[in-house]
Amino acid sequence: MSEVDKIRLSAESAIERSRERRRPIGTKSVALRRQHLYKKLGRMLIAGGIVLLGAAVFGALIQPLGFTGLLALFILLIGVAVLFGRAPFPEPRQADLPKTDLKQLAGRTEIWLEAQRPMLPAPARTLVDGIGVQLDLLAPQLQTLDPQEPAAANIRKLVGEDLPELVAGYQRIPAGLRTEAHAGRTPDETLVGGLKMLEAEIGSAARNLAAGELDKLATRERYLQLKYQGIEGEDAA
Repeated sequence: MSEVDKIRLSAESAIERSRERRRPIGTKSVALRRQHLYKKLGRMLIAGGIVLLGAAVFGALIQPLGFTGLLALFILLIGVAVLFGRAPFPEPRQADLPKTDLKQLAGRTEIWLEAQRPMLPAPARTLVDGIGVQLDLLAPQLQTLDPQEPAAANIRKLVGEDLPELVAGYQRIPAGLRTEAHAGRTPDETLVGGLKMLEAEIGSAARNLAAGELDKLATRERYLQLKYQGIEGEDAA
């Protein structure tokens, strides 16, 4: 392969990763980003209004603005727009997810998964998309769930701890070792198996909450065995 071909493939790969990173896996992540945008626009409008009001008072009580004053006002408004428009969306970190407000847990977990998705194997990316669907189904139940309920702690552990740790544990394994079998399974296979179980668990939790069956949401450890015996064991090796 020529150097030109290598550069072309590298560029195409970078473009594809960029596209994958921008693609949402659920509607709740989109809603959170839109909410942040609206708040940012609101702050820009309020600050711009204050500047315009100040300019109007100055022009009415002290002296007309004139061309120079209008030019200064225009520049000031641009500065306000740039200042308040630069506020980036606060991307969630893995360590933040277990402490996230329950009402935003599904959306912020989706955002975190969207950032990790391009670095996962293709079967895992498909499962992450499915988990996004399940998180969308779970999110409305979390709006009314009492944070003091045992079910809330179980959901927080499942969505905010176990799911991110499974993905992060896979990523800690060197890329060259992810297709090598360990204890009969490769890390890729272990990741896919773990994501399948978590997808089912999140879907079950959403259905149980919708049905009001909180007693069925007791923490179940069987799916964690896959993570601890698989991903974590391979990571340590």
